[in-house]
Amino acid sequence: MIQEAGAKAAEKKVRIPRQAMPEQDPKVRTANFREVALGYDENLVCLEAGRCLQGKRPLCMQGCPVEIDIPRFIARVRERDFLGAVRVLKNRNSLPAISCRVCPQESQCEARCVLGKTGEPCAIGRMARFVIDYERESGRIQIPEVAPPTGRKVAVVGSGPAGLTLAGELAKHGVGVTVFEALHAPGGVLVYGIPEFRLPKAIVREEIEYLEKLGVVFRTNYVIGKIRTVDGLLEDHDGVFIGTGAGAPVFLNIPGENLCGVFSANEYLTRNNLMKAYLHPEYATPIARGQNIVVFGGGNVAMDSARTAVRLGAGRVTVVYRRTREEMPARAEEAHHAEQEGIRFQVLAAPVCFLENEAGWVRAVRCQRMRLGEPDASGRRKPVPVEGEFFELEADAAIVAIGNRSNPLIPRTTPGLEVSRAGNIVADPVTGRTSRDRVWAGGDIVTGSATVILAMGAGRKAALDMLRCFGIPYREDAAQVAA
Repeated sequence: MIQEAGAKAAEKKVRIPRQAMPEQDPKVRTANFREVALGYDENLVCLEAGRCLQGKRPLCMQGCPVEIDIPRFIARVRERDFLGAVRVLKNRNSLPAISCRVCPQESQCEARCVLGKTGEPCAIGRMARFVIDYERESGRIQIPEVAPPTGRKVAVVGSGPAGLTLAGELAKHGVGVTVFEALHAPGGVLVYGIPEFRLPKAIVREEIEYLEKLGVVFRTNYVIGKIRTVDGLLEDHDGVFIGTGAGAPVFLNIPGENLCGVFSANEYLTRNNLMKAYLHPEYATPIARGQNIVVFGGGNVAMDSARTAVRLGAGRVTVVYRRTREEMPARAEEAHHAEQEGIRFQVLAAPVCFLENEAGWVRAVRCQRMRLGEPDASGRRKPVPVEGEFFELEADAAIVAIGNRSNPLIPRTTPGLEVSRAGNIVADPVTGRTSRDRVWAGGDIVTGSATVILAMGAGRKAALDMLRCFGIPYREDAAQVAA
């Protein structure tokens, strides 16, 4: 009888359709760098929250790397207690305005949602974005109570999502945190890698300011491994966290790759994001504004590069990927947006060489047809060249977005720090501890290129382990618990 009633309740919830995210029209947004997703309003967010079954065994929480109490958060939304919902998010997440925009919820929390078994899962990320934006736009940003100073000091190397998450967690517990950033603005990949139309830089800046209000200190233009070493930091800090990411590009290693007009995605996106080339002529950052641009790769970085090129005025943008559309690792939403914006996909193709014009610039790329063979180590079918089948694509600029690797500077200057064959720092996946005493690491520098939310999860795990090592008891946010 109880099971039957539960099934009827679930069926009723499923009848409420998943609420679509309002977006800029594709014809409009390709001419600007404003955010594509416009966000829910109060009616949409409450309709979506009403779909949640509020089950006793919420599987969605198992899919959240930072362990947010998702049912409690949604319950606050249903009650229209939006600031209470924010408190639930911030209790476990120091960067909620960022994660709700770039986290692949469809493969994390939403993938575990019970509603997804019979229909579409709850739009958890979209609801989170609404309440966080509501807090900011209403001018009622809440700063949690910070524990009294413990006398402990931690140095964080790198201000990407892993380092920022760790910094926020430790600061709330009374630990003095200084973040050292090599570039001139904090944020790591959040500011140099992700385009404005997906993650506005003002949002990142506000999250940094939130951490500063918690007591976190940022030192920019400070290259650890050059100005100071990890060992030098350990002289006046109780611990060091390495979160330098995977910012060194991987190249194709084919003839002509050094021609003018061939960029790594890292360089192309950094010129646009951190150096503001998209604000030309206000900023005179040099960048190739080609008419025929080819992008190599099938991940989110490839989509970001292609969609940026469209907004910079390219007449034709083609994404070349060696597998099929189904195997592309990019978020389905990002690939869909790219298609809406007129970007073409040339799948089952791989570049073999770049061709140059008389001035030494790229004029075309020669590609080979591919087919799918047996599955490789990734579980996807391996692309195999089709003998004798080649074609050319005209290109006056090309962007290589096939992956990244770790910068070797920190391992080279830190004796005894164990690294993998790929050059990543070896760290315990549960605690973040490395082979060096009092040194932790997390994020892409450990895993290789991954998602923002996984890096945040690694930062939080390392923070909790540091607290245990320092003898500092973990505390839930008092305001959130009272709520």
